[in-house]
Amino acid sequence: MSKVAETMTEQETRKDRFRILVSIDGSEESYQSLRYAAKMGNGVDADIVLLYVRPIDQGLRSGGLQVRIARENMLDWGLELPGIKYLKKGYEILLEMGAAGDDWHEHKYHSNVDGDPLGDNKVEYINDKGKVIVLKLKVASDIAAGILEQWELGPYDLIIVSASGRSRGIARNLWNPAIAEKVAINAPCSVLVARELDIGHGHLICTDGSEKSLDTVRKDAYLASRCECPVSLISVALDVESKEEAKSYVETAKKELAAMDIEVVNAITCVGTPVDEIIDVGSDYSVIVLSDSGNRGLKRLIMGSVATKILQESYTSVMIVK
Repeated sequence: MSKVAETMTEQETRKDRFRILVSIDGSEESYQSLRYAAKMGNGVDADIVLLYVRPIDQGLRSGGLQVRIARENMLDWGLELPGIKYLKKGYEILLEMGAAGDDWHEHKYHSNVDGDPLGDNKVEYINDKGKVIVLKLKVASDIAAGILEQWELGPYDLIIVSASGRSRGIARNLWNPAIAEKVAINAPCSVLVARELDIGHGHLICTDGSEKSLDTVRKDAYLASRCECPVSLISVALDVESKEEAKSYVETAKKELAAMDIEVVNAITCVGTPVDEIIDVGSDYSVIVLSDSGNRGLKRLIMGSVATKILQESYTSVMIVK
């Protein structure tokens, strides 16, 4: 079997798995995101991939690294190759949470990358039930490109990037709008931009009555159920006259979730500017959930432009569901 055919076979197999890609940048926010991913991916059907993206050739310039040793001993490096200590810390967190085990089977892989002698490296841990944890050190022209390229090697059901507001060493803060927005817009799967992610306060799902937003309600309710997060709903009307219509959207969504045997904690209808109202109400929740587009023919809406503004301005974690 050719390498391409083998990769395609692996991707077909992964379609039956629930796969989460967590971008690690060394910030505490990224580790909190990993804890969230571990809870959501605690089933035997779920795999978690920890990803650190580094610029081409940077590790070699910074440490005089012996490439052969680096390739053969990814997690045993004594040298401070960018990303290694962050991935190791992430793996230690998963061990502490019981999301990984010392007795899992370990496999190491290397892929050549033009212009970078170290290339891409990963360590894969698999338990006897087929659950997989991957630590991936990837080379790319920029962080967003690296994350999107990694999706193509997936597929993945959810990508999580942190918005820590901090930068450590060569690790760039992922909450650079050019990075986070590029991932959120171009990733084929749902994307969670995490800020002080505390899963205990639940998901606030926005609906505008469109079929797209109802699909978002259903998809996120499933995600929330995986981590036992309570679910609430919100719809925003631009004026008082439209409030009853907005309320009907919430009621329709509530019925959809009832059919899935999922309880709605709060059903909220607001009047005002969607961005302001959603951000204000969303401050009491762990995650604000939006579709990547909505019903463009209605005034009370969750459109791409609204989602982008909320993504930029909210202090709460935001998930764009696709």
